[in-house]
Amino acid sequence: MIQSLSPQHFSDVIQLGNLVHGAGYLDRHSIELLYKKGIKSGINANFVAYQDGELLGFRLTYAPGHWLPDRWCTPDAWGIKPNEVCYFKCNTVAEGSRGKGIGGQLLNASIAAAKLQGAKAGVSHLWKQSPNNSAIRYFSKAGGVLIKEHPNRWNDTLEHPDYVCVLCGADCHCTASEMLLVL
Repeated sequence: MIQSLSPQHFSDVIQLGNLVHGAGYLDRHSIELLYKKGIKSGINANFVAYQDGELLGFRLTYAPGHWLPDRWCTPDAWGIKPNEVCYFKCNTVAEGSRGKGIGGQLLNASIAAAKLQGAKAGVSHLWKQSPNNSAIRYFSKAGGVLIKEHPNRWNDTLEHPDYVCVLCGADCHCTASEMLLVL
């Protein structure tokens, strides 16, 4: 069920990501860049969950040292050097597959890979407005702790210039909860 993300999965990942998070969340160019950031020393920290040929979910994770903290990060509060921290970019599960532990399985696969890549912790910006607050709940259950909340995190960013939030539309005001998970 859980397997490493590869280019053959890109179309499915783009489709599910845009369905769950909103139009413009992922495209071919962005998924290629995200994918490359997750590979270090031949180890891939990006994973997908398939069952009977259907994509149930995916986890995109940047390898430690393959990303730089931006204005939405609070590295002084992490207690770990930023180059030893992976970035849990995105965990997405199809609506009909939620509540079955798939998000946790994908996270555990990325944690194992990130440790092999040299990560001592992982940081993420979790969608506070996720359905039933599932993003915060599953990451907290895994041991993640809140560092800081960032209102308007996904509003008019360079990362997602054409993003249309499923809740707010083109003018997104959702909050990102910056959370740290010590590995």
